[in-house]
Parts: sequence; structure tokens; C-alpha cells
Amino acid sequence: MDKLHLDQHISRQYNSDLEDLRTELLEMGGIVQEQVRDGISSISNADSDLARKVITVEDEVDAREMALDEHCTLVLARRQPAASDLRMVLAVSKITRDLERMGDEAEKVAQMALALVEEGQRSQGYVELRHIAHGVLHMVDEMLNAFARFDVDAALAVVREDNDVDREYKSAMRELMTCMMEDPHSINRILNVMWALRSLERIGDHARNIAEHIIYLVKGLDVRHTSVSEMERQVSSRSK
Repeated sequence: MDKLHLDQHISRQYNSDLEDLRTELLEMGGIVQEQVRDGISSISNADSDLARKVITVEDEVDAREMALDEHCTLVLARRQPAASDLRMVLAVSKITRDLERMGDEAEKVAQMALALVEEGQRSQGYVELRHIAHGVLHMVDEMLNAFARFDVDAALAVVREDNDVDREYKSAMRELMTCMMEDPHSINRILNVMWALRSLERIGDHARNIAEHIIYLVKGLDVRHTSVSEMERQVSSRSK
């Protein structure tokens, strides 16, 4: 596990500023984590009350994004950070954006839950949805743990898992397309499940983005648009 030293500045207030950014981001991450979990539960269990709760929480996520953006701007203006401190501020700003978008996708899942409850019938695709949801939830959990511990190995594991989720998503979409062709009466219901699956896949993508930001934060490596094997090679090379 890699470590950043956020408490080694002459100014105690500077130490506090950086630690506050980390704490605020983890708090926002926890809210989004619960939002994603509740969104999945609302569609899996046809729970319209929980779906409406997920939609309501989006306002708080948006407010926290704006507050963190302002905090990052103030730290940049007052402290003019360099090296790992600058990477910390930049990474928090980028991660905040991805967390907000994860919240948006969780809200879409909740909207699809409400639509399916209105349909009044269970449709094909729930097994695939639960399976992909399990993988996405694990990615979100591990992504937050990776940031909390500045753990590059955990971040790499999230990137690998995103590839698995993408494969499962493509397989599920093919199966659902076949179901629609075999039973045209199910098209509306299956489309709602497909939109929910798409949002889950996007949540996984944002978790991967955050994992890449964590690698940049800790190692100073920009690994965006890089294959997993190349990412692992770069991290291993920088560790030597």
C-alpha cells in the first residue's frame, strides 16, 4: 500500500486543508455509495419508496460537488501547492466529478425502477441485472477503500473488475435483445431493464476513472486510455 504524507507541512492549516479535502471526498463517496446500493435495491425489489429516496438524495450530491469544487479552488489559490499536494487537489476535483455522475446514473436506475413498478410485472433481465449490480457495487466499495488508503493495488483491482463488468454487460444486452425479438409484448419492460443495466455499466466506468485518478495521485502516472497490462507495467516500473 502506498502512502501520501498530508501532515508534513510547516503550516498546520495547510495540513488541515488537505486532510479536509480527503475527508469531504470520502463523505461524498459514502453518500453516493449508498445511493447506488439503494438504486439497485429499488429496482431489484420493486421498491418505489426507496427509488424516490434515491432521486431525492441527488440534490445533496450536487451540493457536495459544488462545495468540494469551491474548496479545491481555495486551496489552489491560497497554498499554490506543488508535487503530490497539487496532485491531491487535482485528483479530488476530478474524483468529485465522477462521483456526481455516478449519482446521476443511480438516479436513472431509480427512475427505471419506478417505471417497472408502474408496469406491474417482472420482466426478463433481473438475473443479469443482479449479477452485474453485484460486480458494480464491489467496484464502488473497493474504489472508496483505495482512495481512503491511497492503495494503488486496490485501484488496479478496480480497473480489472471493470473489464469483467463490461463483458457481462455486453452478454446481458445480447440476451435481452433476443428476448425482445421472441416476445414483442415484453419490449417496453425489457427496455427499462436495459436502460438500468446501461446506467450500472456507466457507474462501473466512473469507478474505473476514479481508480485511474488514484494511481495518478499516488504515483504521478497518467494511465487514462491505457490497457490494464500497460497500466500494471507502468505502476511496477515506477515502484522500482
